[in-house]
Amino acid sequence: MKHIDVTISSIFVIVGAVVFVALVGGYFSSMNRDWYDTLRKPSWQPPNWAFPVAWNTIFVLCIASLILLWNTRPHTALTTALVWIFVFNGVANILWSALFFGSKLIFPAIFDAGILCLSTILIIVLGWYVNWVGAMLLIPYAAWTAFATYLTAVIYRLNT
Repeated sequence: MKHIDVTISSIFVIVGAVVFVALVGGYFSSMNRDWYDTLRKPSWQPPNWAFPVAWNTIFVLCIASLILLWNTRPHTALTTALVWIFVFNGVANILWSALFFGSKLIFPAIFDAGILCLSTILIIVLGWYVNWVGAMLLIPYAAWTAFATYLTAVIYRLNT
């Protein structure tokens, strides 16, 4: 029988790691805003204020998800694998901002967004076997990154 045994140290580490990803990604996302404003974008792109709202919600859901997935007992190799996939996902998250905003490399950012989406789906699928609630909390993240992948591709197409 599985049970959840949340530790204070796990909460601090998880919150710290997610906040780190948010801050570093936010740093890169604040770069080259003048360039971004000149890009042609589809009429259906959400307004600028929607992006921080969506990402802040996603980061809170990621914290809750990772707390549930990591603290579900007993720990297995799958639990450890999920944490490493989350780490990979965090790196991909930062990399998208660095590619798109930091380096103005829209085309590679499309692939990174796709990898971000696929790694989120992988966490959901594998996480289901550890803690289904923790896995379900990531569905908005998967949906948003799928949308972001498509949006990035459309912005690339409109500007080449």
